[in-house]
Amino acid sequence: MANTKAKRKAKAALAAAAASGTPSDPSGPPAPASTPSTAQDPALLAGAATTENGMPRKRFYRQRAHANPLSIHHLDYPTAPDQMDWSIHYPTYFSPPISPSSGSVPLLGPRPRAKRVEFADIGCGFGGLLISLAPLFPDTLMLGMEIRTQVTQYVADKIKALRLNPGSVDPDRPDEVPVTSAGSTEKAEPEEDGERRSKKPKLGDQQVASSEQGGKEIDLSPPQGYAYGNVSVLRGNAMKFLPNFFEKGQLSKMFFLFPDPHFKARKHKARIISPTLLAEYAFVLRPGGLLYTITDVPALHTWMTSHLASCPMFLRLTEDEISSLGSEGGEGVEGELEGGERGRERERRLMEAVRRRTEEGKKVERNKGVKEWSVWRRLTDQEALERKGLVQVVDDDEE
Repeated sequence: MANTKAKRKAKAALAAAAASGTPSDPSGPPAPASTPSTAQDPALLAGAATTENGMPRKRFYRQRAHANPLSIHHLDYPTAPDQMDWSIHYPTYFSPPISPSSGSVPLLGPRPRAKRVEFADIGCGFGGLLISLAPLFPDTLMLGMEIRTQVTQYVADKIKALRLNPGSVDPDRPDEVPVTSAGSTEKAEPEEDGERRSKKPKLGDQQVASSEQGGKEIDLSPPQGYAYGNVSVLRGNAMKFLPNFFEKGQLSKMFFLFPDPHFKARKHKARIISPTLLAEYAFVLRPGGLLYTITDVPALHTWMTSHLASCPMFLRLTEDEISSLGSEGGEGVEGELEGGERGRERERRLMEAVRRRTEEGKKVERNKGVKEWSVWRRLTDQEALERKGLVQVVDDDEE
């Protein structure tokens, strides 16, 4: 009888708390509301469970490790890339659409744009790569696509907190020093993972951008007043709707970092790298653009590299070619065409972020795992035809 009364009192307390809108447990922030996280939902960046300094805590965003991309998810997506309202995600660069008449639904339609999204992190997880690259490429718009609701909300809340206070410290990673603008300081880095040790300078999560190259410092700090306006996230299924968001040849870089391995053979069709999907990736990636993969599952690494190698649109870069990226003008990144040692250092830090700045990559290091990665260049249509043997290359001397 006592237990029954206690249960009734507990249920009554929960009902009262829900009706008043206050949390039943005052010891911590409330769990984020289950609002729809859609591609064009302004509430996505409105904030939810945060700490006093505005930064979210992961423990309030409980979510499964993976989601089935072949399931039916209730997602919002544009019918075409020119119908996407990017002002919700990048208010610094885009103005909200204007309705043609009062009371009517805003019509986006084709309109000139000064900026376009160029970096896409497919399955961005908790946003470690995006937050690391945003100040490193302050003039490049980058977008994370994540299918899990709570994880997407966490990244959106973190971006909002950083926009309001770029110097906010992540409570889940207090040892990392955020980048605000020129003159910031960097933290000491842990030891490199066991697969490939390097004596080169390490990249910090928001590494200030000064390092020694040839006896002189290379300053890559973001400009004064930088506030993470070039990074955003949306909930979406890239395996189904990627061409709905990006135009042909729009992206300069795509990242597939620690994707779901789908170990069972009958689940291999759900892997993010497949012959069918590679055709879509080649469509949205511009010629000369780069595709990055990394995983700690050897079988998945073999799967991804074998499928990419069999696709005539992609050519794998050697280690020397990866080391020289950026020396000839930023590899097609608009607004980042400095080239030389400056561009090379920027690309080196990007590669270091790919290997070590994601939450999954940090976990692999803690468990002393081995990471395998690859970088692929998107070839031009002519190069792809020549590689496939459909076009005969004739030297000028032979004509």
